[in-house]
Amino acid sequence: MSSTLPLSFLPSSTFPAIRRGKLETLQVNLGYVCNQTCFHCHVNAGPNRREVMDRGTVDLVLNCLRTSGATTLDLTGGAPELNPDFRYLVTEARRLGVKVIDRCNLTILEQPGQDDLADFLAAQGVDVVASLPCYLEENVDAQRGDGVFRGSIRGLRQLNARGYGQPGSGLVLDLVYNPQGPTLPPPQGPLEADYKRHLEKHYGVRFNQLYTIANMPIHRFGKQLRREGRLDEYMTLLREAHRDENLDAVMCRSLISVDWQGYVYDCDFNQMLRIPLGGAPGRTHLRDLMGRDPAGRPIAVADHCYGCTAGQGSSCGGALS
Repeated sequence: MSSTLPLSFLPSSTFPAIRRGKLETLQVNLGYVCNQTCFHCHVNAGPNRREVMDRGTVDLVLNCLRTSGATTLDLTGGAPELNPDFRYLVTEARRLGVKVIDRCNLTILEQPGQDDLADFLAAQGVDVVASLPCYLEENVDAQRGDGVFRGSIRGLRQLNARGYGQPGSGLVLDLVYNPQGPTLPPPQGPLEADYKRHLEKHYGVRFNQLYTIANMPIHRFGKQLRREGRLDEYMTLLREAHRDENLDAVMCRSLISVDWQGYVYDCDFNQMLRIPLGGAPGRTHLRDLMGRDPAGRPIAVADHCYGCTAGQGSSCGGALS
């Protein structure tokens, strides 16, 4: 682990110890290149990043899917679709019968070379999880950049036209909400109802579920909190809102996070902080896990983990309770 980590993100002596269950999901970061630069991005992704997973590592991911028993491939970035091997990986994973999730920023659908992306995703039966941190234009543009909301609506309409989010289509389109600042997300159910009512009434857009996810106090968001002198306040909020009952459902119990070079971590947030798998010294590569069952092994925890257990809980699949 890097010695340059802030003290609040060194392995925690206060967060409860937890261990792995059965591996169900490989969450793979295909690179940090993105067509957007979002305020809340814990990856520090953007157009100027150059980190991209190569074909050899993509093939290693496929080999792991064949041997590990994982049933879901969760693709992230950056914008995962900008990896040259994105479509190859999706196609081969679907041939294996693996569920594929594309964490899509929606505006990628309008980028050069992505004109047929919506058709490809629909043809492969990929689940789309799309970031839309609010249903109001001014809030989204403030968080993600001018014009992003309108571009996102156009992307949603493309997906709807292919059947995504439509009853009986089998094509899943879920949205992701992030708070605008250092607060906990509101209750997921009522907010989902508000999203559905507003987006259908004003834009004719439909979707399946809304996921509410707390902002992690790391990288861009963490730096902003430090500049405003609010990091300690936010960390206190997360700790005081911790609920032990959320520990059983945190994503790291059934997920392994893979970075663009093939190194593995307990979750995407630990990946960004370079906290090694299980807190062991040195980094572990995906090839080192081949044929090994991670169930029962300890999970590396630190103070940012309170972001997953505060209040209703928060994970890549939304609220935990």
